[in-house]
Amino acid sequence: MINLHARTVVFDIDGTLCFDGRTIDRRILATIDACERAGHRLVFASARPVRDLLPVLDGAFPAATLIGGNGSLVSVGGQVRARAAFDAAGFGALMDAVGRYGASYLADGPWDYAYTGPEDHPIRSRVDQGRLARRVDLAELPEVVKFLVVGASDLPALAEAGRGLGLTVNHHLDEAIIDFAPGSTTKWEALTSMGITEYVAFGNDINDLDLLRNAERAVRVGSHPGLDTVARITVPADPEAVAAEISLLAEAARATAGSLDR
Repeated sequence: MINLHARTVVFDIDGTLCFDGRTIDRRILATIDACERAGHRLVFASARPVRDLLPVLDGAFPAATLIGGNGSLVSVGGQVRARAAFDAAGFGALMDAVGRYGASYLADGPWDYAYTGPEDHPIRSRVDQGRLARRVDLAELPEVVKFLVVGASDLPALAEAGRGLGLTVNHHLDEAIIDFAPGSTTKWEALTSMGITEYVAFGNDINDLDLLRNAERAVRVGSHPGLDTVARITVPADPEAVAAEISLLAEAARATAGSLDR
């Protein structure tokens, strides 16, 4: 039996709970539901904008807090707000670099998006699955909260240019994409801005680094080497294994509640 002070559980989505880009296995959903019923607060924190989290959750856990765009968007009580966006000067400099390296991209506003990449790129299957938004020109977005490069002549050089501009840069080498966020925006930074400092976290990728580093219990799903120093527990990227680990939290919460009742 595990001992925990934290009563909040934070879940990344893709590669952590969702392994096909579209759905979450029913075994995982059942154990998350058990956690909620046992008294845990649920937070889903993803690189996806909130718009693209909703179809994957498919109506489940309506009371959960959602963090999208790696921390640039939050949704509490169904109300979505942008909490970080690119400033005009910084975004202009990023677009200069995008032009130099002939980059194609997905730019997210608070709800709608702009896309210039190939239609057969794998990222397209994860964008606006619920047909909830509009695909618009970049200039039509009221602000840009997340910028994903899906192709360029020199991805490492473009990633370095973004770092030089003071942006948060996650270069996903396995997918050949670069995820830019404004300033120091991260999932963990968004979480703490809402006053959540004690939590259990599940993540699988480098954009979960700070989230896992600061968790009371940090669970890595899969084997990303960039998380070696922060993961306290590692489970296979398999629905049954993930569900089994989540179920431990519900058991711990029920045991704590039972001891308090005695």
